[in-house]
Amino acid sequence: MKKLFNILFILSFVAVATSCIENDPVHFTGAVAEFDAAVWNTPASGQTYPILTRVPGFGRAVSTNSTAPSTADPLITRASGTINFRVNLVGAPQPTQQSIPVSVVSENSTAVAGTHYTAPTEVVIPAGENFGILSVPVLNPGATTGSVVVVLQIDGNSSIAPSENYKRIGISIAQN
Repeated sequence: MKKLFNILFILSFVAVATSCIENDPVHFTGAVAEFDAAVWNTPASGQTYPILTRVPGFGRAVSTNSTAPSTADPLITRASGTINFRVNLVGAPQPTQQSIPVSVVSENSTAVAGTHYTAPTEVVIPAGENFGILSVPVLNPGATTGSVVVVLQIDGNSSIAPSENYKRIGISIAQN
């Protein structure tokens, strides 16, 4: 009987002691920008960002499979024209339009600006919105073999920082 009383006493003490712990809610108050395609697609081998070979859909992974690529998403080729990438704003919508600088990571890129693509310089996120569209015009220099890669990076501005995990994407442009 004494053992049962001790067990009940301990359980009652644990229940009372742990039920009074107040959990403070965590609120993210900053703002970061990220490539939607980087969030949904796995980084390339040895890289911290994905290298896309197909035109990405917004809010989902690119439809590819290592054994049987899907034809649902078109391949990125020299004839693709302009490709749009969504840039997500993580945090509260901003009261004013935000122009966020974007740059090319030249040490990781093999594509040549003006020959294979036109380099974007910024993405605009409209006031009150949670995303903007970055357009990358793919140029057609004529048929060659292989592919070239351009790596884009969100640089951030004074209000919105780049997301450290999702600030880069690679675009592989097939040249044949």
